[in-house]
Amino acid sequence: RFGYDGKGQLVIRSRDDVAHAWEALGNAPLIAEAWVDFDYEVSAIGARNPAGDTVMYPLTRNEHADGILRESRAPAVDPGLEAIADGYMTAMLNHLDYVGVLALELFVCGDRLLANEFAPRVHNSGHWSIEGAETSQFSNHIRAVAGQALGATSCPGHAGMENLIGTIPDAVRELPAADYHLHDYGKSPRPGRKLGHVTVVAQTAPERDRKLGNIAAALGKM
Repeated sequence: RFGYDGKGQLVIRSRDDVAHAWEALGNAPLIAEAWVDFDYEVSAIGARNPAGDTVMYPLTRNEHADGILRESRAPAVDPGLEAIADGYMTAMLNHLDYVGVLALELFVCGDRLLANEFAPRVHNSGHWSIEGAETSQFSNHIRAVAGQALGATSCPGHAGMENLIGTIPDAVRELPAADYHLHDYGKSPRPGRKLGHVTVVAQTAPERDRKLGNIAAALGKM
């Protein structure tokens, strides 16, 4: 329980690490997972309403540091992987008779997708959809729960999101609001805490990536 954003988790590389991990994690029931040597992680995000109508967002590529999601980019342009992910998502939504937004995190291993975890809610890796999709994941979650028709999910351009972890520097707040959409959650600063995020949208992937690079520079990451 409570294993998220790198918390409540340890990597065991040999049997000698087991006793330390057991003690460090509070002698609580644990889940042992195999180590997966994956290429990168993607998120499949979909929504379903009570009538069984479903919509899928473009596959999103994620980057983490210290177990915390740092950056997401959409669309992750790989039609083959997106078709596989959409199939998995559709099967899950229908099997669970699910209503609302659901996110499925997947490890990309060559031409295969291995499920990592799923979240029965709107998801951090889909926050780019607020400005980057025709209908945000939040709006579609409300529409689904209210039994309304779901909105279009296409991304007119290329979207990106940078999480703000631990602090929101003044340099980030000073980025032009027309190009950099700051979402401040109003939380008190604390190491490892998600305090907000910045989203960007561009006509091309290189332009989006340039904007994400500017955010990283404002965060002192470059």
